[in-house]
Amino acid sequence: MRGRGQRRPGLAGRPAMRSPGRPSVARREDRQRFWAVIARGLSSEDAGRQAGVSPAVGVRWFRQGGGMPSISLAPLSGRYLSFVEREEIAILQAQDAGVRQIARQLGRDASTISRELRRNAATRGGRLEYRATTAQWHADRQARRPKVAKLAANDVLRQYVQDRLAGTVTAASGTPVPGPTVRWIGRRHGRRKDRRWATSWSPQQIAHRLRVDFPHDEAMRISHEAIYQALYVQGRGALRRELTACLRTGRALRVPRARSASRGKKFVTPEILISQRPPEADDRAVPGHWEGDLILGLGSSAIGTLVERTTRFTMLLHLPRMAEHGQPRVHNGPALAGHGAQAVRDAIAEAITTLPAQLRRSLTWDQGAELAQHAQLRIDTGLQVFFCDPHSPWQRGTNENTNGLLRQYFPKGTDLSKHSGGDLDAVAAALNSRPRKTLDWRTPTEALNDHLRSLQQGSVATTP
Repeated sequence: MRGRGQRRPGLAGRPAMRSPGRPSVARREDRQRFWAVIARGLSSEDAGRQAGVSPAVGVRWFRQGGGMPSISLAPLSGRYLSFVEREEIAILQAQDAGVRQIARQLGRDASTISRELRRNAATRGGRLEYRATTAQWHADRQARRPKVAKLAANDVLRQYVQDRLAGTVTAASGTPVPGPTVRWIGRRHGRRKDRRWATSWSPQQIAHRLRVDFPHDEAMRISHEAIYQALYVQGRGALRRELTACLRTGRALRVPRARSASRGKKFVTPEILISQRPPEADDRAVPGHWEGDLILGLGSSAIGTLVERTTRFTMLLHLPRMAEHGQPRVHNGPALAGHGAQAVRDAIAEAITTLPAQLRRSLTWDQGAELAQHAQLRIDTGLQVFFCDPHSPWQRGTNENTNGLLRQYFPKGTDLSKHSGGDLDAVAAALNSRPRKTLDWRTPTEALNDHLRSLQQGSVATTP
């Protein structure tokens, strides 16, 4: 006879097993909902909330999966018991209902219910106890059919992939060139940081080159997607995660396409995107619509540029560094380099308010954080602000062309903070005095003055 507290896994139809821990609070449906939301482009934190778990759990799921769904998103077949049915089974069994009675109420075969009560019952307390959450957990674990990854089973293929992906860079003499020493931190490399040197073939290059190097060996075949999965999905047992540093992007996690396509700043809402800009700004018929940007130099120095779309008149914004520049920055404090949101807002307001209201119709900017205070700028100046789509500099073509002209005076890699406000005014005056083909060889200054005179004449003609 068994002891009172002895476990009885044999009655559950499965051998004794090492405890895998407690059942997860989240169910399969929660994880499917999480990855469906991720596919729509939402962040891991927001996807976790919509799946009914904490944001921290959402981040952990995303990182454990390497940015890829860890389960199938297809709905379960009706032949399998659902969690709702398992809850009904637990309730009816607690009411001392028999197996056949439960089967009739659920519309299932009695053998299905009997097997469910035996196989997926909890046995940790020494007796069979049926709980819906534990039963669903056991069912999900038993449903897993892990397939051995091709790279894990084929040593020659795995070594070939690793050599092309993370092989050592060598000189013409065959001497290894190690490059910088970079420690793997589990995240993507930072901006302007050293990266690991390697042969760094892309998975697509490796997959296609296999057919060239092994034309008659079908065992030496693998798709580029299988290589990506071996790199990013934990538990595949084929390639180490740190080898992602050898990819061109260096991403430690895969980014869903919907997330990268919808990537933008939180202060940019749909109603202030460039698609909502007045049509008169597109055809350049009415002056007063501006485009703006920053040109950057050495040491995070910057100069702001404003270009009027119709006349090509240019204004330069002086953005001097703050006195505390070079010292540790205070958390959530202003940008010490001089081109933070408040500094840029003040510089634009100071420059644009020197013009009459008829020349302050709209401003189009990229989605840089320097214009995060656009709402206050509109209140201060009456200037409507619109933002380009992410990664779409051609939507500000006039400004991009002008920035190219300004690089003659402010080359890349030079310190722009050494130029005073007077210097910028002089350069702007030189640029505005150049005749332009698009203006019938008039200068931007002449085009703007002609428009200002027309405004004055119109106001005089309408005076009673």
